[in-house]
Amino acid sequence: MDLDAYAAEHGADWRRLAELTGRRRLDPAEIDELVTLYQRTATHLSVLRSRAPEPALLVRLSHLVLVARARITGRPRPSWAAVRRFLLADLPAALYRAWPWWFGVATGFSLLTGFLIWFVAGHPDTAAAFIGAESARQLVDSGFAGYYTEYAAPTFAFHLWTHNAWLAAQCLAAGVLVVPVFWLLWQNALNIGVVGGVMVAYGRADVFFGLITPHGLLELTGIHIAAGVGLRTAWAWIAPPAHLGRGQAVAEAGRAAIVVAAGLVGLFAVAALVEAFVTPAPLPAAARVAAGAAVWLAFGGYALVLGRHAVRADRGT
Repeated sequence: MDLDAYAAEHGADWRRLAELTGRRRLDPAEIDELVTLYQRTATHLSVLRSRAPEPALLVRLSHLVLVARARITGRPRPSWAAVRRFLLADLPAALYRAWPWWFGVATGFSLLTGFLIWFVAGHPDTAAAFIGAESARQLVDSGFAGYYTEYAAPTFAFHLWTHNAWLAAQCLAAGVLVVPVFWLLWQNALNIGVVGGVMVAYGRADVFFGLITPHGLLELTGIHIAAGVGLRTAWAWIAPPAHLGRGQAVAEAGRAAIVVAAGLVGLFAVAALVEAFVTPAPLPAAARVAAGAAVWLAFGGYALVLGRHAVRADRGT
């Protein structure tokens, strides 16, 4: 095939197609012409690929065809209505429907953690067995408080965000297996229980609760939600509702879990900002705790009050 002759024969069509795709507005006749030239140029591209694979010309025509196709089919645009529906209806409804599960996880986790703090505080030798006597003293003297100021706040926030999001993802993904979720919760409860017990045993309960409470309320709630929603998915497989098959029940719970997972990305971003900027701030402990509690209560209202309203609206009641 003579490429120069082929390009000369069809070059006018290609130039006209490029001109039409570059215009902001087209009248009906030009739209018809655009579709015709797009189809014709796509055929030319196919012929060249099979008979004369010239790289430069193929790249040029491939780009032209892709641009023309995008102009014909329309460029996808973000739908703010969809974002609004997700934030004001889909996410709060998914959180509200699963609240018995994550509230149950939160209750059990809090009771277990409280017991571990009480036990370790009353038996200092237990802390030594877990982390060593020297490590316990270092933790009390500077290690616990220093953790929140060791890195620059933006870097620390990003690290916390990714760490907590990954932990939540594990809870959601492993929920159907049940055991891994309880293992992850136990590891976190044990860590908080041992550290808290050591701080209480050495008379630094005010430092411990003053630093962990501002961000811990929201952060741990996010973990509890991930674990609860994961276990809810497992229960849909173990005991599906009477009106749904096992596969349908798991699919429905899985779709809700995906919605919650997307929402937790934002929740952990807020929790990371609180931990990086509010927790180590040179403010009275009461002010820091109040700020963290306000954020946590705002989320609670979002999940339970707005969520209840969204569920009722979805049911038409």
